[in-house]
Amino acid sequence: MSSPVFGNYIDGEWIAGGPMFENRNPANIDDIAGLFARGSAADVEAAAGAAAAALPAWAAMPAPARGNILYKAADILDRRFEMIAAEMTREEGKTLPESKGEVRRSINIFRYYAAEGARLAGMLAPSERERVQTFAVRKPVGVVALITPWNFPSAIPAWKLAPALICGNTVVLKPASAAPLSAWRLVEALHEAGIPKGVVNYVAGPGGALGDALIGARPVRGVSFTGSCQVGYKLHAEASRRRLRIQLEMGGKNPTIVLADADFNSAVENVVNGAFFSTGQKCTATSRAIVEDAIYGRFLEALVERTKRLKVGDGSQAGVEIGPCVDDAQIQTVMRYIEIGRKECGEPRAGGFRLSGGGYDKGYFIAPTVFADVTESMTIAQEEIFGPVLAVMRARDFDDAMRLANGVPFGLSASIQTTNVSRVFEYISRMEAGLLTVNLPSAGVEYQLPFGGTKDSSFGPKEQGQAALEFYSDFKTVYLKY
Repeated sequence: MSSPVFGNYIDGEWIAGGPMFENRNPANIDDIAGLFARGSAADVEAAAGAAAAALPAWAAMPAPARGNILYKAADILDRRFEMIAAEMTREEGKTLPESKGEVRRSINIFRYYAAEGARLAGMLAPSERERVQTFAVRKPVGVVALITPWNFPSAIPAWKLAPALICGNTVVLKPASAAPLSAWRLVEALHEAGIPKGVVNYVAGPGGALGDALIGARPVRGVSFTGSCQVGYKLHAEASRRRLRIQLEMGGKNPTIVLADADFNSAVENVVNGAFFSTGQKCTATSRAIVEDAIYGRFLEALVERTKRLKVGDGSQAGVEIGPCVDDAQIQTVMRYIEIGRKECGEPRAGGFRLSGGGYDKGYFIAPTVFADVTESMTIAQEEIFGPVLAVMRARDFDDAMRLANGVPFGLSASIQTTNVSRVFEYISRMEAGLLTVNLPSAGVEYQLPFGGTKDSSFGPKEQGQAALEFYSDFKTVYLKY
């Protein structure tokens, strides 16, 4: 059976033909989820030009009318919920329940920002002068480029697209080549909802060439990027030369602090969830478990036992908890870090190997891995791995745990497991991260609140919630004498 073909979307038209690339199932590389048009720099230029031409009319459309299109797109996605979730599992590898959760979140994001069209507030303030009325209204930034990753192939495009559109911007979206179909479905829904031609454009293909083309495209006035630090820093340097507005969400090396007074069983489950669900392929995943000395041995034993019981396999199958790495490059990266961990602190207490035999041979499966007695200077305690690998570290007490937690260049998310309210507020005050959880996994965010990190993890205004409007809009201030 031939694989379905998915074209790029430029100026309201689906454009296929020419070079294509394969979108393969990471649980079974013989399964091709689709063939995608390989975009070029010329396609990016055409898309940016179309977005520029569409900008005046879209920006002039009343914001509630823009919101109505987002509502219609959300309804279309809702009707196709099961299909889109199954496709996400097939192209990215996460389990079907996780995919369903992400698609539901994308639908909710569209509806949340659709509602913002009716309350896209500016500012009203009194003037010092008589008979002068002062106010400020929001205006769009212009053409924005959205560069999105493969690990949340629907939710992250949704949380960039929806606020950009409701603020009146036009868009060029470049999804990750490892999982382009989920974002394609969002654009398809917007197309069917009647979004005017040129307002949304979609160009898939190689990140380097298309990223350079997007940064260099003359109509582009803003760039929102989620991905690696290496790419983010390069984009920032190029965008700065053009004085573009830029927003970066990048890496994490997220800690979960486990204190001796924690609810023990819940703490074990939360660490396992944060470290291994979604195969550890979350920027908010727990990469370091920092455990208070008084319970270190007992906690490590329980953690290892629970990790060994995790069921790894094809995420479309019932009962599977952990899917594959997304592709060969990612599994090679994870295995390289596992070998580094072996040299630094010995054999892992769980996992540490690529799974083989049976259904594993055609996929990118790794046994969830736990390293014990990791110290702060080790590579696996400092660098992001982006896979199912957990470094367990020993802390003397709460203060030592906080020191270790903050002792990395990143500051995206963090978690603490404790029943001591005073420690909770100390942690909230002192933790150098943008997303904090208490007695929950370090991963798992909601769309109505700001999302973003500190230090090397992020740059620019936060995403999601009301905060997203600050990146995708500017103010026009008016002084009116009457």
